[in-house]
Amino acid sequence: MKATNWLRAGFPALLAAILVAVPALAADAPPINKADTTWMMVATVLVLFMTVPGLALFYGGLVRSKNMLSVLMQVLYTVCIVMLIWVLYGYSLTFTGGSAFIGGFDKVFLSGIAPDTPAATFSVGVAIPELVFVMFQATFAAITAALLLGSLVERTKFLAIAIFIPLWVTFVYFPIAHMVWYWAGPDAIDAAAKALAAAPAAGKAAAQAKLDEVMADAGYIFSAAALDFAGGTVVHINSGIAGLVGALVVGKRIGYGKDLMPPHSLPMAYIGAAMLWFGWFGFNAGSNLEAAGSAVVAFVNTFVATIAAALAWTLTEWVVKGKPSLLGAISGVVAGLVAITPAAGFAGTMGAICLGLIAGVVCFFFCTAVKNALGYDDALDVFGIHCIGGIIGALGTGIVVNPALGGTGVFDYVTNKVGDYDLGAQMISQFTGVSVTLLWSGIISFILFKIVDIIVGLRVKPDVEREGLDINDHGERAYHS
Repeated sequence: MKATNWLRAGFPALLAAILVAVPALAADAPPINKADTTWMMVATVLVLFMTVPGLALFYGGLVRSKNMLSVLMQVLYTVCIVMLIWVLYGYSLTFTGGSAFIGGFDKVFLSGIAPDTPAATFSVGVAIPELVFVMFQATFAAITAALLLGSLVERTKFLAIAIFIPLWVTFVYFPIAHMVWYWAGPDAIDAAAKALAAAPAAGKAAAQAKLDEVMADAGYIFSAAALDFAGGTVVHINSGIAGLVGALVVGKRIGYGKDLMPPHSLPMAYIGAAMLWFGWFGFNAGSNLEAAGSAVVAFVNTFVATIAAALAWTLTEWVVKGKPSLLGAISGVVAGLVAITPAAGFAGTMGAICLGLIAGVVCFFFCTAVKNALGYDDALDVFGIHCIGGIIGALGTGIVVNPALGGTGVFDYVTNKVGDYDLGAQMISQFTGVSVTLLWSGIISFILFKIVDIIVGLRVKPDVEREGLDINDHGERAYHS
């Protein structure tokens, strides 16, 4: 396989290979860049902000008032338990070598990671502290698990959520993140490529074997050359399909399709959506790992794609339903953010706008016409926005990365330049990433939901559902007037 099919630069933060895991390179570890470190600490806090309180308030405002606190509690619990699991063993399973499908246990309990231990960025010779990288990735894992909760709200036991989430991140999120984002890193590849170029004739075979070994040290989807800058597959398709599976297994809410179930506080949902957009700049621009040009590209695209999607959803709803709603507008905001995520650092500005426009229209129809036709109760449209928007973004990335369309192209660390663009080959790679994510997450999520249902039961009793989860699961109410 050509090197350009293996080496793709500018991937999300989760792509960074931790070079300190290779003892032979420890002596030549690049110095830590203070400016990049500062930016990544800020980006990490931004992603936490988009989850707690952003996602919590967005979801909370969209449910009925009797279930407001249950949503806040589920999101907060998910963030806490996932980030704890991440530092215990999740980081090791995701970002160490082991196989093409899952990492190993070399860094359980963050073993061997000191405050000055460097982690690779996407520039040869530039590093940030590995602990910063660890926590940035922790926020990604947390929000992914929290996103899927939106499909299950208002009828799922808190105990079931408490058991399901640790199982899901272990058997679904960590493997997919490893498959999409783990690789040997720019410094390792650059060093091996230079060693090959400098090797005498007698040593060429050994040097080539070393380069092949370094290139082979990657996740399955990464090796298939699928591009994902900040999590279209790992975060959005992953959580979206899991949410749909969960909604089907748990079943519809009592009265769904018959009773009105409007959001209890659209202003609160609006505030949450605004927080999501604000924090998403850390999500997308932070995924560059450096305060550099690609981060600026992601920064701009996070503006324009989101704007385009919000307007597209609003105008489409206006035409179809006769009135533009605030709920539709903020849903469009989220759809645009989702769609641009995998392409954030690859697309040109016009390409990002196109992705946003497409996502706004397509996600609207999936959240209305398709959902109504099929009759599934995806309460907060996690599938219609995150899975469908993620698919649009993941497949669209293969197109908008084209330099002829204003994209960045894909950098090849072996030749040390942007490689040739091949639409057919790149789209096959993108389809591979999407398909594997859908199958892995969909099948294993179904198995895990069934296991939890057998152990403790997924659904609350009908009288509990009617009265509300706040008072029954948590012994308190959001409002007393």
